[in-house]
Amino acid sequence: MGLHRHALRTTAVGAVTAALITGGTLGLAPTVRAATGGVRFVDITGDGGTVLKGNVVTPSDADGTRTYPLIVLPTSWGLPQVEYLAQAQRLADSGYVVVGYNVRGFWQSGGEIEVAGPPDVADTSKVIDWALANTPADARRIGVAGVSYGAGISLLAAEHDKRIKAVAALSGWADLIDSIYSGRTQHSQATALLGGVGALTGRPSAELRQTLEGFFSSDLSKEQEMIAWGRKRSPETYVDQLEKNRPAVFMANAWGDTIFPPNQYARFYEELTGPKRLEFRPGDHATAELPGLFGVPNDVWTDTGRWFDHYLRGEDNGIDREQPVQLKSRSAGGYEGYPDWKSVGATTRKIALAGTTTIHTNVDSGADGGIIFLSSVLDQLARVPPTAAIPLLPRRWAAVWQSQRYASAQQVRGTARLHTTLTPTKESGTLVAYLYDVGPLGLGKLVSNAPYTFHGQTPGKPFGVDLDLYSTAYDVPAGHRLALVVDTVDPLYIEHNPSGAQLTFSSPANDPSYVSIPLREQ
Repeated sequence: MGLHRHALRTTAVGAVTAALITGGTLGLAPTVRAATGGVRFVDITGDGGTVLKGNVVTPSDADGTRTYPLIVLPTSWGLPQVEYLAQAQRLADSGYVVVGYNVRGFWQSGGEIEVAGPPDVADTSKVIDWALANTPADARRIGVAGVSYGAGISLLAAEHDKRIKAVAALSGWADLIDSIYSGRTQHSQATALLGGVGALTGRPSAELRQTLEGFFSSDLSKEQEMIAWGRKRSPETYVDQLEKNRPAVFMANAWGDTIFPPNQYARFYEELTGPKRLEFRPGDHATAELPGLFGVPNDVWTDTGRWFDHYLRGEDNGIDREQPVQLKSRSAGGYEGYPDWKSVGATTRKIALAGTTTIHTNVDSGADGGIIFLSSVLDQLARVPPTAAIPLLPRRWAAVWQSQRYASAQQVRGTARLHTTLTPTKESGTLVAYLYDVGPLGLGKLVSNAPYTFHGQTPGKPFGVDLDLYSTAYDVPAGHRLALVVDTVDPLYIEHNPSGAQLTFSSPANDPSYVSIPLREQ
């Protein structure tokens, strides 16, 4: 009966949360208090005296005679402080004090948007201070969690505050620059979306406005300044501090995340030696976590709860004995467990990129990474990734290499890598590599892609290119083949190809070109 009552309460909170998230902050906070009975809206003094708007949910049996583990939830980029109420209620029903708060610069919280800068990290510690002073929270059992922006802040906070014992970072980043500027290429759709949402729901700082201006203007004189700005906001920069503090770190992301691609999370995970878990699922940015924000049970939130239950409440639920890397293929149901990330693509198979191929630039060949959110969500829900008719791609603007047809299914797992020799006719340029699953009729389904930009090269002089494509899990059916396509224009990215430029790909005898395909051991 108690579990049923808790489920009903969580569902009710989810319904109200949905109304508030979709309705913004239209004066509906009192409705939430009345509907849930356990939510208290508070003002918390953050770093430098900035007022942060927050909410507190406590266990129903809290009577002042005992303490409970604390979980702090910084909000996602652009979402109001009620974002986590459904999950906060579920956690409170399980015996946690939960404090959610609107990060500085957004909605009613004070300050300006610092993009997970030092004030944001200090704010999380101030929220912990406030909770320890104003709620029945146990100072020895503190966790932080968040989605997207909240995930990045949570990891950074755990690196700077040794009181934090467990972290759940969902759809976040470890390397901010590698997320939005991988391959030295601006991820324009993703960054424009973040900038637009920030301007609509918050107050961007002068530093953020200046950084975005330099990003979109392609001003190379500002590149190192932008990289330094991103490093200051990247958990990977402070990994030594995280290793020293040794909280239990749970990270989850989607294969098709167009804002924070999975590679940088996997690399960061491999650097950690303490208790850790990594999960990848089909979808785009935060689409796996979204149903849980409305109170709908799902795997990522269930595992978040299990993680905290074990590492903050000491519950023997077995999560520490499971394989720590859990993957769900984009092509098949069910999870696969691995002891570490390097075991994911246990074997590799190379596709030779033979011959010499020249393409002209500045025309979209028809091979694209899709549309931010829409394409990966379609892949998640209907297994319909972006497609291209490989035989019809114009060879003037696209280089194409294909494998032989496979006699058995090929389970691609991990990070495909391109190695080639490139000779440009200009000193700068951009290429985008795509890996396709090609069926008998020549229709290619996108397996992975990644951009690459170069500057300062000598025209006519060849140089080596090594490019990691975005990590993925995809099953290529028997009778299909894999194709590598390279062109120079994709709406997801800003390209740097001068007018009239050409790119020539070759495969020298002493340094053959190839794409290396990681395969699950069978």
